Amino acid sequence: MLTLRSTPDNPVPPGGILMPVRTADGCDLRAAHWRPTTRTIKGTVCLVQGRAEFIEKYYETIADLRKRGFCVVAFDWRGQGESARQVEDPHKGHVARFDDYRLDLKAIEEAILLPLLPRPHLCLAHSMGGCVAFTGALEGWLPFERLVTVAPMLSIRMVRWPAAVSALSRVLHRLGLGGRYVPFGSPVSIATKPYPGNRLSRDPARYARNAAAAAAVGAGAVGDPTVAWLAGAFRAMARLRDPRVPPRIDLPILIVGAGNDPVCGTPATERFAARLKAGHILVIPDARHEILSERDAIREDFWAAFDAFMPGSPVLDQPPERAESDLTAA
Repeated sequence: MLTLRSTPDNPVPPGGILMPVRTADGCDLRAAHWRPTTRTIKGTVCLVQGRAEFIEKYYETIADLRKRGFCVVAFDWRGQGESARQVEDPHKGHVARFDDYRLDLKAIEEAILLPLLPRPHLCLAHSMGGCVAFTGALEGWLPFERLVTVAPMLSIRMVRWPAAVSALSRVLHRLGLGGRYVPFGSPVSIATKPYPGNRLSRDPARYARNAAAAAAVGAGAVGDPTVAWLAGAFRAMARLRDPRVPPRIDLPILIVGAGNDPVCGTPATERFAARLKAGHILVIPDARHEILSERDAIREDFWAAFDAFMPGSPVLDQPPERAESDLTAA
């Protein structure tokens, strides 16, 4: 049975509907959606997670969006959270092909966005989710009218010799080892590692909250990625870093980069943004990789940029009582 887990500092946002969504290739995803807490509805924001993330990690962001008048959709990619796995070990951060993420997003579009929630349909993507969203915008299948992406994955700083590691991952994948952890990989989630020296946030309270949420979801907060994931990630990033690619993207995009990101390379993101036709970038100094889980001052800068970029005109009114109902599982 599908669940959303609460911890003392991270309760489930009220008023949501939890439901399974099946992809075209038969993969079951965990998804949920909420109406806003305001009378006026401005549209719908879909949260597109990074690698190793899960819905519980976004409760505060869901509340922030609902207060702004947006419906919210959140879901777990295949291979993480409570969505289905393609390998036996649920701790592995695995996807057989990066193109499979397109199937996940298409299923969310057809099961939730189009039949249930009002336009405009907007996207807030983090890290790997930004890489997937950029690819969808390039290829024309991204189902959103605007995109905000936070610390998008266009290069990986955690890899010391990226060219060599990319080549090695391709070789291992061709040898049939795609389902194995990357060399020296482990099932330990990055979100549960000690706060001192962490790569994700300078806010100890939010870091502890997310660590408790990761412990609550157990294997849903997956460990290191597999060879197949890594090979696919390097292919996707290399394609997007081609200087001929950004000018082909017409979608309005706001990129919010982290000035002190030890996970994804902000300089690569700045080069990408400089070539976009309808794109802008804001780099927040001192922010680490998870800007949405950072200190208040950093989050305030993010939300000011978000509010200026996303449509602000009411598109629909709802009765106030519709905004607050009990969370149910479909």
